This record gives sequence, structure tokens and C-alpha cells, in this order.
Amino acid sequence: MPIQFEKFDVELFLRDYWQRRPLLIRNPWTDWANPLEPDELAGLACEGDVESRLILRRADGWSLEHGPFPEARFSQPGPEPWTLLVQAVDHHVPDVAALLDPFRFIPNWRIDDVMVSYATDAGGVGPHFDQYDVFLIQGLGRRRWQVGAVCDENSKLLPHDDLRLLDHFEATDEWVLEPGDILYLPPGVSHDGVAVGDDCMTYSIGFRAPSRSELIAAWYDDVLADLAEDDRYADPGLTAQDNPGEISAEALARLHAMIAERLLDREAFARTFGKHSSTRRYPDIDWRPEQPIGIGELRAWIEDGAPLCRNPASRFSFVAHSHDALSLFVDGQCFECRGDGAAFARRLCAEDGVAADPGWANEVLETLCALYNQGSIAFDRED
Repeated sequence: MPIQFEKFDVELFLRDYWQRRPLLIRNPWTDWANPLEPDELAGLACEGDVESRLILRRADGWSLEHGPFPEARFSQPGPEPWTLLVQAVDHHVPDVAALLDPFRFIPNWRIDDVMVSYATDAGGVGPHFDQYDVFLIQGLGRRRWQVGAVCDENSKLLPHDDLRLLDHFEATDEWVLEPGDILYLPPGVSHDGVAVGDDCMTYSIGFRAPSRSELIAAWYDDVLADLAEDDRYADPGLTAQDNPGEISAEALARLHAMIAERLLDREAFARTFGKHSSTRRYPDIDWRPEQPIGIGELRAWIEDGAPLCRNPASRFSFVAHSHDALSLFVDGQCFECRGDGAAFARRLCAEDGVAADPGWANEVLETLCALYNQGSIAFDRED
């Protein structure tokens, strides 16, 4: 049975709280169960392709260690309160990935990952603020959260090479979260979470918010790659001007139009953003199968009834051009889909798993074959 909310007013939340103010949500789940054991989290932190950090709260300040960690590190971590943070656990643990499903009222392209933390008594990461929205789900144990003022790039930070901690933090609200409770925080809201007792686990669902500079850089890279060397300024009908040193208004208008014409191409920007926003968080990890498949083998799997599922590490989104035409973006790649292919792409973006259908059109099979061979989908086959 999929995990879901029993009591949560989505419309009220989006209208009154999303990107406006914090909200404490007392256990809204139909049946909350912690989806990951502390030992399993520690095991992930020992793996080389998993991003992890260990933060210790010492008497003389904060210290940070980066993983992967040897197993012995967690058997004798020391007397100081400590917190283990593991990024993108949803990429590796299906039950953690399932935590995202109730939050699908936020568009998929905005979802970043599920970070999981484990803390001993009094452990935390210090007062700080994030530049993105986050839902903090208490999975195990208890944590005291304090929230304060909205901060920005001008807020004073403690001197530290690795941690961005606030120099001054004054709480305006405080809550102790029990298992299943959720705290929503908009971007910029200062906060500090401290474990109350041992075995404190928190699941942080973070959302991406691309910066203006990030968007411009990605857009310019694509625009420049498509420009021809002979696409140059021209001024037929040029007339003599009184002062040869002047850059005339007419010349400036032509020069500006040369740039604006390409930069204001909405369809091209949509294609760039779709590829950019669907790029995996860790693109260097190779999820491709050992052996690529062709249409014939794929068709045989489908006829055997093997259901397909999306790779939790992959990102799926689309931009609609019409009712039956769209651009599908998966892991930085673009697939143009029409008719049955477009209908299937919409379904694939909305559902983590799709039942196989022997009646799928060739266009669908070609897209599925490409997605399988790049490691974005898999087929649940018993062999």
C-alpha cells in the first residue's frame, strides 16, 4: 500500500504557507512507519558513490568530516553529540523514495532529493538557513526545532571553512517533533534542530530553486553552441553620420536585436531548461545496464508482462507543445513525442511504475529502449 496523507489540505497549504511561512504538521500519515533503520543509513555512508557528512558539536566549535566512512567510525564516534547526513537516500532505498509520493502536488522538476540524518542526543548541524523549500519529517526519536528570522546573503555567518552557520540566531517559535510529524520551512527561514535523546532520524525533502545566474549560464551555453561563425552584424543602407566616433541609436538597435532574437526564443529555452533541470544530481554515476537491448528483446519482455519502473535517481519531466505533442526530458536527454508516444510520456512522468502493454506503438518502444539503455528505467523481470 503506498504511503499517503490521511489529513492534509493541499490547497490551503499552497495558498497560505508555500514560500510564505513555516508550518508545523502533526502526523498527517495514514500509518507512519520509519522507512530506514539507523544501521542501514550508516551502511550507505560507507559506500563510495554516496555523499555523506559527519558533523560533531565540540566544546570549541563545530567540525565536519566527509564520507565515505569506515565501518569502525560509527562504533566509536566519540563523546561529543554528532549528526550523520546522507544525501539522496531516495536513489538507493525504495521505501525512502516512496516518501516523495505525497508531495507530488509540487512539480517533479522542483524536487531535489531526500536527505536523511541520524543524530545522538543534543546532536544537530547548528543554526542556519537554506535557499530552498524543505519538508522535515521526523522518522525516529524526537527533535526540537527552533525557527527564527528570514536571512539572506547579507546575514552574518560564523567563521568556518565548510559550514554556513549563523553568527546570531534568535528563535521566534519552537516545537518538538515526534515520529511522523512534519515541519515545512520556506527559503531563507533560519532554523536549528537538536536531537532530544538518541536515535533521532529526520528525513529532509528538499526542493530545487535555480538561480538566475544558473539559468543564464545554461541558456547561454546552448545558445552559443548553436551560433554560426558567419552570423554577423550587417547594416545595409548605412548613411554617413556627423561624428564617426558615435555608436548610433540605429546601430545599437540592430546589435541588441541580434541578441534578443535568439535569447527570446521561448521554445529553444524550454528545451534547454528541460535538459538542464532533468540532469541527475550525480550524473557521473553510471546506471546503464551491462548489455544494451534492442526493440526485439524489449518487445519480448513486454509480452511476458514484465512491468517497468523508473530509476529513483532519474528525473522525468515534459513540456507540452499541443495536446498530442511534447518534449520528454529524462536525465538531460530530450525525446520528441507525438500521438501515442506523447500520451505514454505523460503517464511515465506521472507514475513511478507502469504496467507493460503489448499494444504499445513502435514510437513508445523506441523511447523505452533508449531510456532503458541509458539506465533511466528498468524492467522487473524474475530472471
